[in-house]
Amino acid sequence: MNRVQRGKLAMATAAIGIGLLSVTGCGYINPQQTNQQYAPSDGVREDLGPLQLRNMLIVSTDANKPGRVIGAVFNTSTSDATLTISGAGGSQATIPVKAKSETYLNDTTDPVILGTTGGAPGSLVPVTIKDGSDSRTVQFPVMDASLKDYAKYLPTASASPSASASGSATASSSATATPGAGSSATPTPSASSTGH
Repeated sequence: MNRVQRGKLAMATAAIGIGLLSVTGCGYINPQQTNQQYAPSDGVREDLGPLQLRNMLIVSTDANKPGRVIGAVFNTSTSDATLTISGAGGSQATIPVKAKSETYLNDTTDPVILGTTGGAPGSLVPVTIKDGSDSRTVQFPVMDASLKDYAKYLPTASASPSASASGSATASSSATATPGAGSSATPTPSASSTGH
């Protein structure tokens, strides 16, 4: 092998080495997004003891108007549980979830209404979630009918804080969802793992 061939071989080897370093270096420096849990939809996810809240959000037209809570609540324990959501102005909603079951807060269940949203559409509002002695404050996004998928969830006049809905859901300062109704319901776009 002559001097020219050795030079070309050395340059080719160096180029391959630099290429390998840059390819493997990117994987070393940057974290893998697939290893990080995140909410793939508009709503938020939160775990509270045995309860798993998924794609939770509030649908409303204004900060001072009622807001409907939608999403899904899963109970991983062998005991029935009740999730309490406390929002702005003392508004509160309770959601019973049977043991080893789930409740979908969608258009097939009675509405779960907070009397006051506490934030304009597009904002995040602090709500307190509680199950027994476990509680924490989380930020729920507020959405309106800008995305047509949420238009059907806007609270109506019959769901105002002074009115009450039939069944087990009341639209006063305390709202309740039917635990059995949600277990066979199909999730809405906000309660599924697909995003917008």
